[in-house]
Amino acid sequence: MLYRRFGRTNLQMPVFSCGGMRYQFKWQDVKLEEIPSDNQDNLEAVIRRAVELGINHIETARGYGTSEMQLGRILPTFPREKLIVQTKVSPVADGKEFRKTFERSLSYLNLDYVDLLGLHGINNAEFLNYSLGDGGCLEVAQELQKEGKVRFIGFSNHAPLEIILQAINTNQFDYINLHWYYINQWNWSAIKAANKLDMGVFIISPSNKGGLLYQPSEKLVKLCYPLSPMVFNDLFCLSHPQVNTLSIGAAKPSDFDEHLKTLELLDKADEILPPIIARLENAAIDVLGEDWVKSWDQNLPTWEETPGQINIKFVLWLLNLALAYDMVEYGKMRYNLLGNGNHWFPGNQADKLDELDLRGCLINSPHAEKIPQMLAKANAMLKGKDVKRLSQS
Repeated sequence: MLYRRFGRTNLQMPVFSCGGMRYQFKWQDVKLEEIPSDNQDNLEAVIRRAVELGINHIETARGYGTSEMQLGRILPTFPREKLIVQTKVSPVADGKEFRKTFERSLSYLNLDYVDLLGLHGINNAEFLNYSLGDGGCLEVAQELQKEGKVRFIGFSNHAPLEIILQAINTNQFDYINLHWYYINQWNWSAIKAANKLDMGVFIISPSNKGGLLYQPSEKLVKLCYPLSPMVFNDLFCLSHPQVNTLSIGAAKPSDFDEHLKTLELLDKADEILPPIIARLENAAIDVLGEDWVKSWDQNLPTWEETPGQINIKFVLWLLNLALAYDMVEYGKMRYNLLGNGNHWFPGNQADKLDELDLRGCLINSPHAEKIPQMLAKANAMLKGKDVKRLSQS
């Protein structure tokens, strides 16, 4: 395993982390005796395999159902100083409730402290205020830090860039969990801002949210050759030294295997990546046209500014991926969360275009006339059964 300094924490962080949202039994709490032994055995095998590989960063959250409770059966069997354990608790209006929820997490994990506590889901101004206000969740986290129950404090998010930057620039956090990978590079300036303040940088779900790379389209496989799409994406992310670790959401012990192929390629990333990136870029231009590829997202309104609260940028992005790389299943998964995922997936689908006039909000877009047609195409291609976030299922 390779390790990178995790910002101001000075922790030696493995470049791959063991994310905890794919191996648990349920997305809701249940009694320990209700967890099937085969599920628990698999989870413990995943953790043992991770630690054996040097992936000693185990990451979970209170919002991941039985994950913490099940980890509490296996984590205490390892030397505590050998592990880096992270959990996350969502900000709420009442700091006392935040503390109570964290204490439940710590109890479930069966540990005396966690190395990393993330404020989970600073996704908008409301949750930023819950975190930073007087007596808010950050103050509570700092109290827990003084009590020795937390070593370092960070935050995770699905937020628009301006909210991420506001949270970073408070300089109150030691690290950040955020989305950034080949198909979605919008948050690069947040990574640079975090680096400037010596914050650790953890990339959320690069293989799932980064394109359902466990089941890539045939076109994507061909474009990424000789790498698999998963290894290409890992290598793309880790070729940037500003990135410290990528989350692997392993559901079984063998899920680590493909990722490990990346390690021996890191020294050659400058040779390996450019021709693959060129093929991906050219494929998008061939299908969508150079003008669209280079300027489709210029001067788009926010979802709050859009009639019907359509999340235009997100919808067009998913359409681009579906058309350019045949990433239709990924597009369907993400598109049908719109309108159903609350602050984690804000804004709505483009399924009511006939009732809306978008001319006013698109007046500054170079593609004002084309965008309504593209939104209609996206809805026709991607609309399916409404999807809920896993934690809401």
